Formats: sequence, C-alpha cells, structure tokens
Amino acid sequence: MSAQNNFEVTASFFEENLVKPLSVKQEEVIKAETLDTKENVKETENSGLSRGTVQKVDPHTDMLGNADITNSVSCGSELSQTHTSHIRTKTFPHPESDRCLSRSASLGTQKRVCAGEKFVCSKCGKCFRTKCNLTVHERIHTGERPFACSDCEKCFITKGNLTVHERIHTGERPFACSECGKGFKRKGTLTEHERIHSGEKMFACSECEKCFRTTSGLTRHVRIHTGVKMFACSECEKCFRTKRGLTRHVRIHTGEKLFECSECEKCFVTKGELTVHERNHTGEEPFACSECEKCFRTKCNLTRHERIHTGEKPFACSECGKCFISKYTLILHKRIHTGEKLFACSECEKCCSSKSDLTKHERIHTGEKPFACSECEKCFKTKQELTVHERIHTGEKMFACSECEKCFKTKQELTVHERIHTGEKMFACSECEKCFTTKCNLTRHERIHTGEKPFVCSECGKCFISKYTLILHERIHTGEKRFACSECEKCFRTMVKLSAHERIHTPINSH
Repeated sequence: MSAQNNFEVTASFFEENLVKPLSVKQEEVIKAETLDTKENVKETENSGLSRGTVQKVDPHTDMLGNADITNSVSCGSELSQTHTSHIRTKTFPHPESDRCLSRSASLGTQKRVCAGEKFVCSKCGKCFRTKCNLTVHERIHTGERPFACSDCEKCFITKGNLTVHERIHTGERPFACSECGKGFKRKGTLTEHERIHSGEKMFACSECEKCFRTTSGLTRHVRIHTGVKMFACSECEKCFRTKRGLTRHVRIHTGEKLFECSECEKCFVTKGELTVHERNHTGEEPFACSECEKCFRTKCNLTRHERIHTGEKPFACSECGKCFISKYTLILHKRIHTGEKLFACSECEKCCSSKSDLTKHERIHTGEKPFACSECEKCFKTKQELTVHERIHTGEKMFACSECEKCFKTKQELTVHERIHTGEKMFACSECEKCFTTKCNLTRHERIHTGEKPFVCSECGKCFISKYTLILHERIHTGEKRFACSECEKCFRTMVKLSAHERIHTPINSH
C-alpha cells in the first residue's frame, strides 16, 4: 500500500471514530496509551540527549467549533521521511507532512485534532473539522432549517434534532434508566438523570461553591450572581435569566395554555402548574414538615410553612418595616399604603386588594358557603371561618392574653381584647371624634349619624343598626329565651337581662 493510501485509511478511520462517543472502557484504554506514548517520547528524548542530539518539537493549536472540545496538534519526529500517529490502538504511517493526528482522553475531556485544511465560517470565524460541520453551523447565520416535522411542521437545522423531536409525537423514549426505568428521548438527558441516583454534581459555582449536575444548570445559576437577564419579552420588555422563563411568560400575552387536566379539563400555562393542580384531585401532598408533620402539595408552600416554626420573616415593607413570611403577603400589605385595589366585584363594584378577597366577597352575593362543619353541618364562606367555628366544638382557645391570661379562639379576638389593657382606641368617628377599639364598632356607631339601619326584621319590617340587635329582636317573635337563671330557672332573651335578674338572688353585703 502506498503512503498516500495509508494516509487515506488513517483519515477515514479518524473521521469514523471521532464522532462516536467513547465508552468507559475505551476511555481507560486511551488514557493508558497516552501514558505509554508520553513515556516512549521521554525515553526517545533522553536517548537523543545521550547522543548529544536535541530534537525540536513544533507545537500548534487549533480551535474547533465545539466549545466543549479542546483540539491540539503536536508535530515533529525523529523520522525524516515517515511520521506516525497514535489513534486508539492503531498506528498508521502517512506521507510527509508537518501535521500529526492525535486523540487523547483525560478527566472526561476529549482532545481532538484537526487534520488537513480547516473550514472557517465567513461570518464568525469559527473553525470546523469538516465541510459538513461548517455547513450545519452556517444555518445558524442563515436561519435555514431544512428538516421539517411531518406532524407539526416544526423545522430543524439537523436531521438528528428532527429525529429527537419526532419522539415527542411517537412517545418513543429509547434511553431507559437502569435504576428506576424512566425513559428519555435523548442519551444526554439520561446521563444527566443518572446523576440524580449517583448524587454526582460535577459543576461548581466559583462564587458560592454550589454544585450542579449539568453545565446548563450552573450557567443559569451564575446569572443570579451576575444579574444577567438575556431573554427579553418583545411585548413588555420584561427580562428573564432563562429561555424557558421567557417562553412561559410569553404565554401570558398569547393566552396559550398547553397543559390540560384530564379530570376537569382546566388548562395551565406550564406542566409544573398542571402537576400541582392534579394533586387537588388525587389528594397527594408529598411535602411534609419535619416539625409538625403537616403535609403540602408544593415545596414552596412547605418552605413558607416552615417559617412559622423558625420565626423567619424575610420580606420587609419599605414603608413601615413590618416583616412577612412570604413575598405575596408583603405585596398585599403594600396595597394598604398605596390604597391599590385591583379586583372589583361585578355585582356591587366593591374593590378588593387580592383575588382571594374578591372571591370571598362574591359569596355574599351568590350565597355560596362551601365549607361545612363535620360536627353540626353549619356552612361557612371561608376556610378560616370554619376553622374558628370548629374551636367551639373542641373548646380550643389558642390565643392567651399576657396580662390576664384570658384565652381566645382567634388572634383577632385577642388583639381586640388587649386594647382593653392598653386603652388603645385606633378608630375615630369623623363626626364626633369618639374612638373605638375595633373598626366594626366604629362602623356601627357611624350609622347613628347617617341614620342607616340595614338590618330588617322579616316578621314586622322593623330596622336595626346592627345584626346583633336584629337577632335579639327576632327572639320576640320566636319566643326564644336562651339564658336561664341557675337559681330559679327563669329564662331571658339576653345575657344582660339575665345578669340583672341574678342580682335578686345575690345577697347585699352590709358594712
């Protein structure tokens, strides 16, 4: 075989094997060969020195298109006519040339060599080993996508990318995890997944030393430190650290909701939102608190809950300095300062500062009471009202006054009670400047000035300032007398009248 033919075999073997990923076994063989080669070179150099001859080595470096691949070319030999190249376990002679082909593997990094002429991109100057690779790269600049999906007509730069995409339609997942059996469309995705089982996190942040399983995960994380937000929304110019974050955001403008619940057909912007929603149907709560074992549907809700135990309140109001457990509650609080009420009732045009407050308010109009007591079947408009009511049955009074140790069912009742000790009356009447401990009492008082009596008796049509006075009045019609004297068993409609009656039985102390 001629020298030219030998070189063609070498190049062919090199091109065929270069594009194939190396197995662990092959990597180990290459490492061993690399060490052997280095030792042989050292011995040759030493022998040359012993004869008083020094062989000069002329190194060259070459950058290829892939940023993850380092290419190196080292040239020179003691042979005057024939050069040799070590590729895996084979050695081939090739014609006179000042270039050699080499390939080595070290710490998972493949070092490749560009042989012959380089193919350079005229747009960005990037170099490639083959004309084919350059052609594929140039499509980035031209926008050409010659490979179209027959199902959805989406186009791709390479046939390989199209093949991977088509697996979305076919459902094919040819790469299965040996640990859990989960299937993947790409070999690379499987490799990343396997690191979950092995716990391997190869990529460390130089700022905070946090480690990641993938380079993409590290890249996204680094943007937290740098503040870089590369992806901007063309509609509102809001910027995002990741392409995925931008894609999700754009659906707000388009109204696109790709992910539909199979149970109730409700649609969601992201797969994650759908997954969380489906737990409403399944009842699954995979995130448990280590302190009280309470479970939650999302990791976010668990994190927020854990702050109750730790007392952490990381979100502070810039106006008054008050701190909150979550970002959301801080946003709601800030609306007190701004007076902003974004959510308006379609029935009475009352505005609320949050969507949840509006939903609760609308139940006044609809009469909906979705929360039922398991003891007495009484229904309530909100979960919180039900929780407070259930304490009547349990007798639980969680909130104790630090002054007199009186206990209350709700935090709000305790707060109002504490004002008795402090003398604080925060709510002042704009007409007569009389002050009250609660907003409710002020509202009731203001009706004296306005003459408003919104509570009407269904029996006689008489109107009252408060709901409580209407209830007392209705007992006249029903004859209900709930308060009985423990001494003589006489009954009364109100506690006030019972207390006045009991003084008859109480002896007057003489001094």
